[in-house]
Amino acid sequence: MSLPIIGWKQVLKALKKRGFYAVRQSGSHIIVENGKGLWTSIPRKDELGKGLLLQIIADCGLTKNEFLKLL
Repeated sequence: MSLPIIGWKQVLKALKKRGFYAVRQSGSHIIVENGKGLWTSIPRKDELGKGLLLQIIADCGLTKNEFLKLL
């Protein structure tokens, strides 16, 4: 299954379902972590590129299919 074109709000909402939460904002990026050592930054853009989205998913320790189920 292919990744949809989504924005930062949808990514943040999906990651919250896996225990991630926003800890701070650095410029136009939101830093999220899960309290277990995993963290990533999400740029505040209405459309995230597929490569960037895949990197965010990998940083969070998820597979593409696990992330798609969270959407």
